[in-house]
Amino acid sequence: MSARNDVAPDTLGVELTEDGIVVQYNDDRETFYHGVPKKVEDTLRTGPGKLVQILVTDPTETEGVLMYVNDRNTHDSILEQSGVGRLMLEPDEEEEMFPGVTVRADGYAIEVEADPEVARGRVFVFEEDELGEASYEIVNEADD
Repeated sequence: MSARNDVAPDTLGVELTEDGIVVQYNDDRETFYHGVPKKVEDTLRTGPGKLVQILVTDPTETEGVLMYVNDRNTHDSILEQSGVGRLMLEPDEEEEMFPGVTVRADGYAIEVEADPEVARGRVFVFEEDELGEASYEIVNEADD
């Protein structure tokens, strides 16, 4: 398998619905993340070996940027056509993906730390593997 590179994201259309989140790619496809995201305060640690995607919306919640973290399956040209970005991290490497959103590789797990006020939008993290998917929203203070 060839090495994968970081890919800069484009702004994509976003629709927040009662049943989940729709992201509209630049190539006219869309994806649907099922369910209401679970609220997590400040930092989320994903399961080891999961496919991790991070969506940061703008203040209107109608646009955003979607980044794959350590995705080795999707070819660069597909990401570039769709508008999805990718960040590749080495073990123990940390990078500020966007203002207010820091991503860290901790072994085979990914840690996402976010401050939505600094990010100026909502921060969602999706993790999936062949057994299922989960979605989270990183908030400054979770509702009880």
